[in-house]
Amino acid sequence: MKISGQNLTDAEIVEALKDRKKLDASVRYLYRTHFESLAHFIKTNSGSEQDAEDFFHETLVVFIELVQQEKFRGDSSIKTFLYAILRNLWLNELKKRNRTLQRESAYFEKSEKEEKDVQGGIYQNEAKKQVLNLIGKLGENCKKILVLFYYEEMPMKDIFQAMGYESEQVARNMKYKCMKKLNELLDSNAAVKQSFKNLLVNG
Repeated sequence: MKISGQNLTDAEIVEALKDRKKLDASVRYLYRTHFESLAHFIKTNSGSEQDAEDFFHETLVVFIELVQQEKFRGDSSIKTFLYAILRNLWLNELKKRNRTLQRESAYFEKSEKEEKDVQGGIYQNEAKKQVLNLIGKLGENCKKILVLFYYEEMPMKDIFQAMGYESEQVARNMKYKCMKKLNELLDSNAAVKQSFKNLLVNG
């Protein structure tokens, strides 16, 4: 039997694969007769030419091992058997690549979110500094009552006690006067005014 022949039967190919002297010629024969059809499956299912080469080679390795271990019984044709092996290998590879892609996507999404959080934190800290500097110009009492209310989110019923006012209403009146003064200052500084609004909304 010449391996270079064009029409070997499956039984002849199996026998040749078991013969070390004919193994290389048998592999070349399998490449010549089956590579194009099986490569087509990979290339039409998200694979490249290199993928087709690599996975066809891996398929042959698996097939040859099965033949030499007497585990290929010839219940199906060699072409069908090779296709089943290659299809299984390639679908597992696609699942693996998809999981990797999902992990990479999740990593980049997390990184982008962390970057935005950091940028947002820097912005808010800077905005708070600007607003606090402006509030400081209102005097100590106004600064204290506005900081307690807007930054520490303390309720007015606690603020009037902390500030030593006679009642909660007195504290509210004081806060109103302080806010009026602050608005006058904010009107002259649009950037800080917007920062103050953002802080009220975002905390």
